[in-house]
Amino acid sequence: MGRVSDARERLLKATVELIWRESYGAVTVDAICERAGVYMVCFYYFFDSKSQLTAEALKHHWESLRPMYDPIFSPAVPPLERFRRYFDFLYQRHADLKSKAGRVLGCPFFSVGCEVTKQDPLIGDAVRAIIKSKTKYFESALRDAQAEGLVDVADVPAQAQALFAYVDGVLGQARIQNDLELIRTLPEGVRRFLALEPAAV
Repeated sequence: MGRVSDARERLLKATVELIWRESYGAVTVDAICERAGVYMVCFYYFFDSKSQLTAEALKHHWESLRPMYDPIFSPAVPPLERFRRYFDFLYQRHADLKSKAGRVLGCPFFSVGCEVTKQDPLIGDAVRAIIKSKTKYFESALRDAQAEGLVDVADVPAQAQALFAYVDGVLGQARIQNDLELIRTLPEGVRRFLALEPAAV
């Protein structure tokens, strides 16, 4: 067994890796402990249940992504350029993940949320909080684009939610179809979604 000092971190990472590739229902605590290289007693030292572990793992994964999102959606970057950079980031990230996993994985929050949100309030609350946080990036970009006269949006928060749902839907289809190239359709889809000129995003 590895050092106890980093066992919690390894459990969190192993949980996301396994559940993302498989599903929440298909992955056991035994499998998570084996992947993390820790004993079951170590799991119960840190977490009361698989549900709590999964909720914490998803939040931990999101916090690890935020340093990548912050510069992409920086106010210093032109509003519509933020979306282009984000879509480039998504494609490269999922291409890298596919090379390791052997298939397109899509969004872990979307996948787990669809599977267990209704049955597990703890995980549901975590996924909803993450989605709300992610949507704020879209909202800030749209609000700045609106201020610059680049888009005409009646309700920025609602449009940001709809746009986020569209992007997550494309990632979901990319996973279902195991087709990485679907992610490349995001710029054109968003241009149509926001009624923008062809070269805007």
